[in-house]
Amino acid sequence: MRKITFIALLLLTGFAKAQDSDNYKSEVWVADQGDGTYRNPIIHSDYSDPDVTRAGDDYYMTSSSFNAAPGLPILHSKDMVNWELINYALPKQVPVEHFNTPQHGNGVWAPAFRYHNNEFYIYWGDPDFGIYMVKTDDPAGEWSDPVLVMEAKGAIDPCPLWDEDGKAYLVHAWAGSRAGVKSILTVHKMSSDGTKVLDDGRHVFDGHDDHPTVEGSKFYKRNGYYYIFAPAGGVSTGWQLILRSKNIYGPYEEKIVLEQGSTSVNGPHQGAWVETPKGQDWFYHFQDVDAYGRIVHLQPMDWKNDWPVMGEDHDGNGIGEPVMTHKKPDVGQNYLVVTPKETDEFTGDSLGIQWQWNANPNVLWHAKLPGNDYLRLFSISQPEEAKNLWDVPNLLLQKFPAPSFTASSKITLIPEDADKPRKAGFIVMGRDYATLTIVEKDGEFYLQRTEAINADQGKEEKVLEEVKLKSNTVYVKVEVTTPDAMCQFSFSENGRRFKEIGEPFKARVGKWIGAKLGLFSVSPADAKRGGYADVEYFRITK
Repeated sequence: MRKITFIALLLLTGFAKAQDSDNYKSEVWVADQGDGTYRNPIIHSDYSDPDVTRAGDDYYMTSSSFNAAPGLPILHSKDMVNWELINYALPKQVPVEHFNTPQHGNGVWAPAFRYHNNEFYIYWGDPDFGIYMVKTDDPAGEWSDPVLVMEAKGAIDPCPLWDEDGKAYLVHAWAGSRAGVKSILTVHKMSSDGTKVLDDGRHVFDGHDDHPTVEGSKFYKRNGYYYIFAPAGGVSTGWQLILRSKNIYGPYEEKIVLEQGSTSVNGPHQGAWVETPKGQDWFYHFQDVDAYGRIVHLQPMDWKNDWPVMGEDHDGNGIGEPVMTHKKPDVGQNYLVVTPKETDEFTGDSLGIQWQWNANPNVLWHAKLPGNDYLRLFSISQPEEAKNLWDVPNLLLQKFPAPSFTASSKITLIPEDADKPRKAGFIVMGRDYATLTIVEKDGEFYLQRTEAINADQGKEEKVLEEVKLKSNTVYVKVEVTTPDAMCQFSFSENGRRFKEIGEPFKARVGKWIGAKLGLFSVSPADAKRGGYADVEYFRITK
């Protein structure tokens, strides 16, 4: 019996899956150039370790979500370039109690997305608990409860393979931080239903000599060869390695097929080979761009002598390099331009699908009632052990959407009968973070510009500037500019004339993720219940 249905969890968390697309089009990043070509990245957001599967004429993508909840985002495309975020496969991280508090950098690592026997499967490795699987017959609908396929410490980056003879296998890598060893790939026999491994596994590749930090394994079979696509060399500095063998346990031949070369695309690796119905081959991968996260690129791909050829070989060394523009995949027709959602006017019955919490959510954190054109965030007491907002679960966050953009919001603080200061505001979150915080003191309202440098190390949040407000409502804005993700905050009391506050803040990565931005509403750990903030909108514009 399911502990709680997916639909019930959606109601609990306040997130609604996308139904019919409203063809949301970003103001700040669109890959489709409108002339039959696209530009990379196709998604300039932190969809780390992407994997893609095709079912008929539909393409589905998922990615690492680490500690954020809901997790395992599901994106859909008809043309491989225009992507819409439609669902999450994991409403709450498991084990649930463990992830009720922020677990930065833990949780969902490098999932594999597969379509097999009319069902969709996602496998991922949790470095502390083992390899999990969820499945469904409708990616936009309800997903099964997670199944622990293999309990293990440090097993990561799994991928299944169902062979022609009905036998099933699972390949995965190892996290040195947990297992004590990395740079090796292991293959297990697996039950045909994909729910459990059947043996201790056999190592099939050791990358210590030439391919350090080999990981991110993806399993395929073509023309009698077993292929393992595996990145090596490190997240921001590595290359795409291909292994092939006629025997699933090897020995495997090796070949590097994609590298940075003379391009600006560092560490091009880890992703998905996808074949279109017309027989075209394409490869999705990520690029680590520091505070902006791991953004998604699409490379043309071909086969030569049963080896994949990715991108373009500019220098003639036999290794492909990423392209920045290219003709779109031939999918038989043209589709409308659509991008993942960013702006939320809070006019619907639920939060926009783009939002994630800093830990497993609680129904008491917010209210989004039918007919109310605002979001209410309740003033939740910070955990007693929280040194700053890094350790607070009820942060409502979304990904950076482009190299340069402006995020803005209108926030009203209602402290009710506050015995301790209530705070609410606007945050750029990472290992360092910065806020514009509204706070009530002795019946008066103030706007504070704060920073916590090395927040992940428990360093104190400091108030750098403070301005007395005329009321409990303020308009807040942050302008983010490339190339260094510099963030300039400003505010207004009438929504028309904005004034800069403080010096620019340099956004910094989180743990294995890019910086995020969003909202919070908190009170001290020892405060009585009460107080909330009403947020009228959250907009992403040029």
